[in-house]
Parts: sequence; C-alpha cells; structure tokens
Amino acid sequence: MASGAGIVWVVSAPSGAGKTSLLRALLPTDPQLRVSVSHTTRPPRPGEENGVNYHFVDRAAFESMAGAGAFLEHAEVFGNLYGTAEQTVRDGLAKGHDVVLEIDWQGARQVRQRFPQAVSIFIVPPGIPALRQRLSGRGQDSAEVIEQRMQAARREMSHFDEYDFLVVNDVFDNALADLQAIMRAERLRLSLQRRRLDAVLSEMLAG
Repeated sequence: MASGAGIVWVVSAPSGAGKTSLLRALLPTDPQLRVSVSHTTRPPRPGEENGVNYHFVDRAAFESMAGAGAFLEHAEVFGNLYGTAEQTVRDGLAKGHDVVLEIDWQGARQVRQRFPQAVSIFIVPPGIPALRQRLSGRGQDSAEVIEQRMQAARREMSHFDEYDFLVVNDVFDNALADLQAIMRAERLRLSLQRRRLDAVLSEMLAG
C-alpha cells in the first residue's frame, strides 16, 4: 500500500479458474477499483486491444524496461514475458484508487516485497475435472497444450497458502459475492478508516 488511501489487491489463479471473468464482472460494481494493465511479449488474442487487455511490446522493449527497473514485478510464463509497471500502480494509489494486479504467484512474491500491506486473493476451481473441462472448452489449444496448462495449474495452486484469502469459483455468482465481501471488509479496517476519517473522528472526540 502506498501513502494514498488506495489498496493494492493481488489476485492470482491457475489458468481456467475464472479469474479474468470474475474481475470483469467485479469492476462495474466497484467504481473505486482499477485493474493495472500489464505489459507482455505474447501476441494479442482475437478481440484483445493494446492498452486495454495488455500493453503488447516486443521482447527487446520489455527487457529494456526491466533493465531500467520500471517493473514492480515481472515473470516469464509459457515462453512469454509479463510485467507490471510500478509507476502506473503508484499513480493509481495516489489518486485514492484501489489497484488490482492480476498476476501469478511469482509476481505476487515480488509485489509483497515492495508493498508488504498488499492484500492477496487466490482463486481456485472446484476441482481438477472442472478445471480440465474449462481449459478444453475454450477450443483454442491442442491436447498437448491443455496438458501443459494442467501441469502449470497444479504448480500454481501449490502456492495458495501464500495468500490472505482463498475463493473457490464453483458457482460464479457466489465467487463474485465472496470477492465483493472481501474487498468491502478490508476497506473497513481500522488503519484505513482512521486515516480516511481523521477529521471526522477528531471533531467527534474534541471537547
């Protein structure tokens, strides 16, 4: 967390757990949230827009930014590089926004080093069969790629106990309500409320 009133949210999940869909549904219900748009070297998928889904850059540009220390976190996943620009996060916090980082466990570890008060949420599917079905249902990957993603998902899920909250995405609306409840409760913590309501509290206690 930075000096502003905003919260850094770290949200991670194995591929196919529904993280992106949940965040897409969450954002319109919570005007305080902003999702940090990551940089990546992977090519855009159909329907993706530069600057909206990701900042799509080539490997040379990415490595130049990394060398300059521009990334809050960065990692290589399936041969592609992904990174979060630190200045973008700090700018959002300074404006009082909550900033959501949609990153994997490697990135989450790096973020905790720079923002130890970041709040982390891990999303899991209800089981391995459901995960395999979701990955297969995309119709975008070969059986070999799906198996690679299943193995990567198991590795990702082995780090669930490094997070503050665990949400099971079985019934979508229930998982969305869980995310909303976590964020609402976290914003009511005494440390944040004291800072936000300092003038009001001082006035009520005066005299």
